[in-house]
Amino acid sequence: MLKLNTKFISTASIAAAVAVLTVGCMQNNAEPTGTSTVNGKPTIDGGVIYPVANDKTGPYYVNPQVAADASKIYNGRVPTANEIKVWDKDIQAGGIGLPEGSGSVEDGEEIYEAKCVMCHGDFGSGGGGYPALSKGNAYELQKTLTNNRWHDPEADGPVRVFGSYWPQLSTLWWYIKDGMPHPKSKTLTDDQVYALTAYILNINEIEINGEEIDDEFVLNRENFSKIVMPNVNGFVPKIDGPKGLDNVRTFYANPKNFGAIKVKADERCMKDCQEKTVVVTRIQGAGISNFLPPMSDVRDLPKEDNKAEVKVNVKEVYNNTCAMCHSSYLSPGSADWKPYLSEGMETVYKKAIHGTEGGMPAKGGADLSDANFKLVVDYIVHGK
Repeated sequence: MLKLNTKFISTASIAAAVAVLTVGCMQNNAEPTGTSTVNGKPTIDGGVIYPVANDKTGPYYVNPQVAADASKIYNGRVPTANEIKVWDKDIQAGGIGLPEGSGSVEDGEEIYEAKCVMCHGDFGSGGGGYPALSKGNAYELQKTLTNNRWHDPEADGPVRVFGSYWPQLSTLWWYIKDGMPHPKSKTLTDDQVYALTAYILNINEIEINGEEIDDEFVLNRENFSKIVMPNVNGFVPKIDGPKGLDNVRTFYANPKNFGAIKVKADERCMKDCQEKTVVVTRIQGAGISNFLPPMSDVRDLPKEDNKAEVKVNVKEVYNNTCAMCHSSYLSPGSADWKPYLSEGMETVYKKAIHGTEGGMPAKGGADLSDANFKLVVDYIVHGK
């Protein structure tokens, strides 16, 4: 994770906040005047600077009253102490920036069962459309990251879970603190975040000082830096340390480092930069059709035997799977459901069964048939 540069406020954020009014993709008469830089060196994203011309910068219109002094847009300003305090919330590698606090594996397990299991499954096994947090011993699974099915189609593929893949423990602490639990982010105390982090380390069988983290382990700011993740050196280029940005610039300056082939090696390329190396041959009028026995062309799915289905305890399912999210909004029988019911119950059923873009996982992560889950939906919507 890159630490924010707090010397200058992002020019993009200022332009977006006070100057830019997006009206569509229109051409600007002016050409870019140069590449954006930090401390005299090009930024890693390769951004360019467009001057304000005809009340536009690039394809965007600007507020002419602000654009009259272009330095306010492009040069930025030194942020205030309070602005730095609000933005500078990152936790760096080795635990730099961590607050005081502590949490045990046992406490973390209790918090996980109450706030996390409905999405991430028992012992972090995954489910309900949300990622697994553990698949066993992280040190053994880290070795699978070099597996390649291209040479051996029967080989197991790489296992990318927290323990085997993430290079820094600090990222986990920060992610839980800043974004979990969904959709009630930023509600956990620092001690709860330490406890959850300790539990996830435990189920990944991570070691500290050569000893596996057990149920009695307590994580705090002091011992945090002693934990080295299995894949700490598994990424290129190296972004840590004072030379991190220069390492990235050097790495991406050579297309061979990431498998690219530049058409014109000595010129900057913005489109059609890869040579076509794959020849596709299509065989007309040929194929395999003489199967024995013949392949079935029936595509009907078996119908559910709803009559023989065992009914579920909807209140129990709600309390175990749904209450964490629905206790505060769209709770059982609440008036919040009124605008959703205007679409009809069939639409409500469909969204509940298949999930929504707003973060509702399919069937809330429950392992139920469609018919039984509709009973749970009825309870949440009508309160009975």
